[in-house]
Amino acid sequence: MLPATRNTGVALVTGASKGIGEQFARQLASRGYGLALVARPGDQLHAVAGDLGPTAHALPTDLSRPQERATLPERIAALGLEVDILVNNAGMSNLGPVAHADPADELTLVELDVAAVVDLCSRFVPGMVARGRGAVLNVASVGAFGPVPGQATYGAAKAFVLSYTHALRQELRGTGVSAATLCPGPVRTGFGEQVGIPDDEAEKMLPPFMWRQPETVAKAAIDGLAAGRAVIVPGTPNRIAAALNHLTPRRVLLPILGRVHPGMRTS
Repeated sequence: MLPATRNTGVALVTGASKGIGEQFARQLASRGYGLALVARPGDQLHAVAGDLGPTAHALPTDLSRPQERATLPERIAALGLEVDILVNNAGMSNLGPVAHADPADELTLVELDVAAVVDLCSRFVPGMVARGRGAVLNVASVGAFGPVPGQATYGAAKAFVLSYTHALRQELRGTGVSAATLCPGPVRTGFGEQVGIPDDEAEKMLPPFMWRQPETVAKAAIDGLAAGRAVIVPGTPNRIAAALNHLTPRRVLLPILGRVHPGMRTS
């Protein structure tokens, strides 16, 4: 459920400079929430904040760096604001088998996709509980429901987020604070391009009817959070894929994924 809007309350959205994160910001702004927008330093973050008006604050931060994450509570407090909604959306992926992986890249992924989620929840959830109001939305993936050969660290990171948020949700019962996990399927954000999987290549593995637009995913996520849902998987085809990913025996599933995943072609 979403807390009521108030002058000193904001939604903190990470990865807010583009893609689903930008659309989260737009969805929440349209519902009257002030915003603390976090992403790596760059013009895009300031452009999004400027477009959303004076209640949107750009807070450039490299969330893969623990020392930068640690500054966020103080920076938000200096604005006279408190975090009522936390959206942990920032993330990255690497492509290819572990035998060909760069250790530094893999550890950066773990910092951003896992440690930053734990860090920000640990920093901001206590204040929500003390105030008796708040909501957390952590972004995972359909890949959270099973191993992903070719993106092993990414799949494991998203499985962590899903498990962590289930536990957090139970811990928060009766506090006035809710927690949910968004597990989208493929989304047209250019995310795959960053790791070497263009959309047209990905569509050979994932058919067009599974794909969603970022604004559709963001709206489904915020609606699901408001409705008190625990896990939000936008689109019926992706809900079916998540169930199959979770329930298919690994001895059957993994050889199939190993044959079709673009990340395995570098081996």
